[in-house]
Amino acid sequence: MSVFIPDTLLESEAREIPPRLRDLYVDRQLCLALQVAASQVTRIYRGLLEPLGLSYPQYLVLIALWEAEAHLTMRDLRRTLSMDTGSLTPLIKRMEASGLVTRARDTADERLVWVTLTQAGWDLREQVADVRCEVVRRLPMADADIADLREKLQDMNAALQAQAPEEH
Repeated sequence: MSVFIPDTLLESEAREIPPRLRDLYVDRQLCLALQVAASQVTRIYRGLLEPLGLSYPQYLVLIALWEAEAHLTMRDLRRTLSMDTGSLTPLIKRMEASGLVTRARDTADERLVWVTLTQAGWDLREQVADVRCEVVRRLPMADADIADLREKLQDMNAALQAQAPEEH
């Protein structure tokens, strides 16, 4: 990505910009690089998941439930996927209406709501595995580089979450 320098700055003036201010250039922003990469990867997923009748957030819920081998509480899903309740609840309701999951209050603690995969939810697993393989195939990175990047981002996310105050 190239840096735009307004015509009003002479070349000699551009060289005198302090390094601290050069950090304000668009191409030096980690947040933008992460946002653009996430958007591009999500766009690939969206196109491949649409024929299955799934959205990207529904895909994330399904893989969390498959990993848990059937069910999780809404609280566990929210934490696992770093989603807020206001986004997760309507998503789960749509998935329930589609027949992919069921919701039930815990009999011992009514504050807990369990989300459980239905057979229809389990039946999508092989097709979704194919989607993930195709996404990885389309990424312009070697498998080892993808794994390395994911590990670095997971480490960063864990450190940032550890610094954040606990949400209830």
